[in-house]
Amino acid sequence: MLLMDRDDSGFSPLRLQLARDCPVNPSGAFVVYWMTAARRVHWNFALQRAADWAAELKRPLVVVEVLACGGRWDCDRFHRFTLEGMTDNARQLAGHAALYYPFMESQPGESGELFAALSKQACAIVMDDFPIALPAIAAIEPHCNPHCNVRLEKVDGNGLLPMRAADRAFPTAAGFRRFLQKTLREHIFDTPAANPLARKKLPRLESLPGEISRRWPAIDADDLKNGKVDLSALPIDRSIGAVEEKGGSVAAEKAWKRFLQTKLARYGEDRNQPETAGASGLSAYLHFGHISVHEILHDLIVHESWTPAALAEKATGCREGWWGMRAAAESFLDEIVTWREVGFNGCTFREDFDRYESLPDWAQTTLSKHAGDKRPSLYTLDRFAAAATHDPLWNAAQRQLLREGRIHNYLRMLWGKKILEWSPSPQIALDNLIELNNRYAIDGQDPNSYSGIFWILGRYDRPWGPERPIFGLIRYMSSENTARKLRVKEYLQVYGSEKGMLRF
Repeated sequence: MLLMDRDDSGFSPLRLQLARDCPVNPSGAFVVYWMTAARRVHWNFALQRAADWAAELKRPLVVVEVLACGGRWDCDRFHRFTLEGMTDNARQLAGHAALYYPFMESQPGESGELFAALSKQACAIVMDDFPIALPAIAAIEPHCNPHCNVRLEKVDGNGLLPMRAADRAFPTAAGFRRFLQKTLREHIFDTPAANPLARKKLPRLESLPGEISRRWPAIDADDLKNGKVDLSALPIDRSIGAVEEKGGSVAAEKAWKRFLQTKLARYGEDRNQPETAGASGLSAYLHFGHISVHEILHDLIVHESWTPAALAEKATGCREGWWGMRAAAESFLDEIVTWREVGFNGCTFREDFDRYESLPDWAQTTLSKHAGDKRPSLYTLDRFAAAATHDPLWNAAQRQLLREGRIHNYLRMLWGKKILEWSPSPQIALDNLIELNNRYAIDGQDPNSYSGIFWILGRYDRPWGPERPIFGLIRYMSSENTARKLRVKEYLQVYGSEKGMLRF
């Protein structure tokens, strides 16, 4: 009995989707894992599924990881971060039977052609299930059509709760949190293997067939290992350079362990203070799939000496108290589970997740009512991008985004609210928010970052009084109140000048 006929795939069937419901090709030469969203070797449901197929069929496993170049916001910054992850994967897979095949497009669409060629020779293809069409995913979509005769499976490894455990998009975080607390109990220990390739006896494959490897050659192993991959000829934005923070699973692991050991205990008090840098710093690594939320929960369970017996009996929808952990850990879990996964929920069940019309009716109504209000200042996208407003604190937040690819958590909310206030209309404000976030932020183009962008305009929030010009009943924030609330002196010293800024 094949894997497709059994229920012991090792994870919830809600995580498995058939993009092409074809029989396995028993005469195929290999099984392919097409790595796109879970760009890691450990704690990876899709890699686990592909390895199980390869072991059952007694065929080699080929892990293909693509660096695509057809995306609207492709630039050195994101390509370098991805390549650093590919370097880690190459090193970690070197001791396993699986053949790692890192491929970099020189022109948009080449990886789709590679996918089509591999599909003709594969027993089956497994890929990551992700609700946003990232460039590496979009490149192969034209080849996943009814004429594609290979079995193609998508595996959801994005969150603790399978995306399809719900049947609708939740309009508020509170509503999603209640659903999560009712449903998550049965999925908490539905986790991937820490090392999916451990003890797997697979036939070895030294290289892909000659006609494939010649037409779509892998990245040179030495160049990848030494960080010398040349991006100069690629059709990407070269003006947005790499950030100092390194990508990859090794850096992700270090960041997570450092936070767990030195910052978690004060997370509730420090995460909103720019001067304490108390946030986890994991959003980019989660977005690129360099670390799994299942590994994070596993380590947190050990750290907290926690057992399921501590779970609250009833789902209250409260931010704290349901897990039965210490307050700091519960505060962290609410961010990394509730607020992160409500974004995946929205992007899964709403095709218009990135459009203005997806805002709640109350938000559209109040923004429309105040669309004609006089703005205290108006700035173009270029002025925003250059951190050239009248507001020193806003400029500092934008400079951090330019330099580091991230903005401090609390200031990111203020940054967005001011773009709403200083744009000619809420629709243009949304366009500016998406463009700036996805162009510069390492964690951009992610369900979680779209949640943050749309929260600025009322998604997952509620009406707030008193009614104000421009904002109406949308939650209001000001730089003056923020400066009184937070310790920003050191933050302004670091980011309050043009040192290290991009030039336009």
